[in-house]
Amino acid sequence: MTGSSGELFDDLPVPHTQPTLPLKTAARVRSPNRNQIELRPSDLESLLAEDHPARLVWCYVERQDLSPLYAQIKALDGGCGRSAIAPEILLALWLYATLEGVGSARALARLCEAHDAYRWLCGGVQVNHHTLSDFRAGQGAFLDRLLTANVASLLATGAVTMKRVAQDGLRVRAHAGAASFRRKERLQQFLTQAREQVGALKREVRDDPAATERRQQAAREREERIAKALAQLPKVEKIKQAQGKPASSARVSTTDAEASVMKMPDGGFRPAYNAQLATDTASQVIVGVDVVTRGSDLGQLAPMVEQLDERYARRVQEMLVDGGFAKHDDIERLAPTTTVYAPLPKPKDSGRDPHTALPDDSETIAAWRKRMGTDEAKSIYKERAATAECVNALARNRGLQRFNVCGLDKVKSVLLWYALAHNLMRMLELAPGLLLGMPMMA
Repeated sequence: MTGSSGELFDDLPVPHTQPTLPLKTAARVRSPNRNQIELRPSDLESLLAEDHPARLVWCYVERQDLSPLYAQIKALDGGCGRSAIAPEILLALWLYATLEGVGSARALARLCEAHDAYRWLCGGVQVNHHTLSDFRAGQGAFLDRLLTANVASLLATGAVTMKRVAQDGLRVRAHAGAASFRRKERLQQFLTQAREQVGALKREVRDDPAATERRQQAAREREERIAKALAQLPKVEKIKQAQGKPASSARVSTTDAEASVMKMPDGGFRPAYNAQLATDTASQVIVGVDVVTRGSDLGQLAPMVEQLDERYARRVQEMLVDGGFAKHDDIERLAPTTTVYAPLPKPKDSGRDPHTALPDDSETIAAWRKRMGTDEAKSIYKERAATAECVNALARNRGLQRFNVCGLDKVKSVLLWYALAHNLMRMLELAPGLLLGMPMMA
């Protein structure tokens, strides 16, 4: 059957046609493939720019006399044992880490694997956090001598004069916790328990030679810490009695026996150390470092002046300190050689002029009172805050918030790292030739 056009099924209705749409295809992108192994030809030298601070630190370290550190190395040519890490590497790592605000040995060890600047300083030598920690806290004598040598070099060039020095105390949180402080009876009880535990572990090792030594070592260390706390207790008892308190109120930490509870800048009381820094006002170079366990700065002025005299064979002409240092004995002791600028205490009688000498004042104290009332003294004293507070703030910004070590000697070693790092940057500003030219430590 055909239609009128002669075509088959011509009469059927024609369906409505839709426009043809293009087929959808997946987007073609390049996705990450982190399992692909890459071989990149690269050397450590090309990782850092020519003016990178790490290169400056290395340049500084290369010009130091490290013979005292090399003398401690037991691995010698022709002998047995693993080669030691070059002291230059450890010294440079800690100086650069201090400038960057890194104060943890574990954090530094991780950076030595992941950060280009620390990898460059290592130069392919692997270091672990135990070695870093021991080096940081165990080289106090060398660091102290290095500070003296560096400042002496600046004195020789005239960059530092030590004519006027500002001293200030910086209370830094100790590693010990507040709950670790115990009184005498409790300490003796702990010591007895620790000794019994050590004896039991010794018997355990004798009966079973394969038993671990780690528990025995931990018990011995705990016994030593408690013994140190008991040895420190008489000193704390004398301090309490001087404050008018009973000796029985004395408490010592079983974690860090030499730490003391001090009033902190925020008004709270926490275990801390009192870090003493003396800074040349003209150059802002730290010239003296000390750490004391007393929260008060009273009595710390004369010892610092004598320390500077011993370090550099040069007497400071003027010392600028705050009111906490103003001890009459120290002012009279230093009067023949050093002029002290310290604010006068506020008189109890509001109507009395503090600059007027009291009947029992010596000639030296009367002269100090009169001197602090002059415009010249007030102008000079303004340099104290501009120097000491600035140095303290820089140390805080570089991470000096809490000591991660225990014991006065180790704490002072850590403080010396901050002083050396600070002076390194001041040296670059004041006498770059000492860093880039001639040796600094003979």
